[in-house]
Amino acid sequence: MVHPVDIHVGKKIRQARLVRGLTQSAVARQLGLSFQQLQKYETGYNRVSASKLYELSQLLDVPPSYFFEGLASGKSESVSVTLMDDQTAKAVQALTSIRDEKVKNHLRSMIHEIAGCENVAEAS
Repeated sequence: MVHPVDIHVGKKIRQARLVRGLTQSAVARQLGLSFQQLQKYETGYNRVSASKLYELSQLLDVPPSYFFEGLASGKSESVSVTLMDDQTAKAVQALTSIRDEKVKNHLRSMIHEIAGCENVAEAS
């Protein structure tokens, strides 16, 4: 049976990988894994060891705690499933690829306005 925490961690791995614009094959190769093993990690079908999770955090340039962000705090609470979908992750990756900071800031402001964010200055 797949544990909800393993599913959550897997989704966070996939999210960070997509934001970085990396393929499963590229990440797996750098970790010394098959892409099938990385797929199993991303689906939560296989658990990720602490050492492999640390390697992933280094490769994906996120703190190890990133993989657990959004988990419910109490034992009786369920796992939060509010994660970035693939299309949003790809859009974030595209936005981070823009080299012109002025253009990037204009796009961020436009996104915040459309979304109805109250304090655009803090979000940028």
